[in-house]
Amino acid sequence: MLMLKFQRRGRTNDPAFRVVVTEKKSKPKSGELEILGSFHPKTKATALKNERILYWLSKGAKATPRVHNLLISKGVITGKKIALKMPKPAPKQEVAA
Repeated sequence: MLMLKFQRRGRTNDPAFRVVVTEKKSKPKSGELEILGSFHPKTKATALKNERILYWLSKGAKATPRVHNLLISKGVITGKKIALKMPKPAPKQEVAA
């Protein structure tokens, strides 16, 4: 199954992400089929190829939840955002004195 995913690029402590089309179970830095855009979280700069994204979605590719939310916020697709699963902090155990 094809997925639209983030592929991390950039230096240490300065993340940059590519939006790529790749197989669902492929490794993060393995070969992608096509680069569809980029996203820089610190500056919020985004460059997307809207026509190619819509083409891949029409061919049956799915977007990961984070990419899906990015596409909705940039107006490429319409719909509701997906709630992201965030890990819950571990409860602190109090020491009985």
